[in-house]
Amino acid sequence: MPDASQKEYLGDIPETFTSEFSEGVDGGESRYDGVPVGGGKARVFILLLVIAGLTVLTVYSLQWKKGVVVSDVVVEGVSSVAAKELASSLGVYKGSNLQDIDSEELKVRVMRFPFVRDAHISKELNGIVRIRVVERLASALVVIDGRNMAVDAEGFLIAGKKELSEQVPKLLSVSGISRLRVARNGLQQLDRRDAQVLRQFIDALSETAYARLIIREFHFEGNNMSYCIAAQSPTRFIVGNDGNFKEKLKKFEIFWQKVVSKKVFGAYETVDLRFRDRVFTTDSVPPQIMQNSPL
Repeated sequence: MPDASQKEYLGDIPETFTSEFSEGVDGGESRYDGVPVGGGKARVFILLLVIAGLTVLTVYSLQWKKGVVVSDVVVEGVSSVAAKELASSLGVYKGSNLQDIDSEELKVRVMRFPFVRDAHISKELNGIVRIRVVERLASALVVIDGRNMAVDAEGFLIAGKKELSEQVPKLLSVSGISRLRVARNGLQQLDRRDAQVLRQFIDALSETAYARLIIREFHFEGNNMSYCIAAQSPTRFIVGNDGNFKEKLKKFEIFWQKVVSKKVFGAYETVDLRFRDRVFTTDSVPPQIMQNSPL
């Protein structure tokens, strides 16, 4: 019996309340808004259909890929001349099955080119093999066995190219190189010690106020006697092979301003910058003295 304080609700019961959630009297499925809840068999069936569909698509995709051939090899990240040279040498891949190309094997082949520092290979479904190259940057020019070459910061030799012609006036000329090694990628490389000396000298030179504007050549010499030569002056400025080039080039600038600029260029045969707080010079021998000197 209801409590006397309770009142009977005489209004209509909303149909939505009874239809949104009801339980069948015969023990059937619970329903929410007319949709069966917990249809396990139906969900398994739908899942199987999705898996079957994905399997068919995968098989079709693999079959389609087997029919894709290489239509072009595109090289990016290098100058047009170098890109043309690289793409031309890899033209043998055109017409090959795209899926059969081994990206790692192709990268090993690309890395054998002297101007390539790194490479990223991608195969596109339109038949294009795209090679994104990180190019070696020349830091100096060298002449080895009569060949004009360039050398990068790691000491790798790069065959001289037409695109380097614009950099020639800006790049340091290096001579006296006698020690070369063959790197793992088959490229020629300066001896590690020489490469380190050259890199340290170039780095120090780039930080100077104006020495970088007038020094044009660096010459490797044994017995810690490596030297540099300034423009329009035959004087050998000895900096050695033991580093500390920043301090030595600073002394070069001071000596050039206070002494060399006030004398005739070539007044000194050598200027030794290797010693702390001191500069030692050797005067040039006049040509007439050389001619009259006894043999």
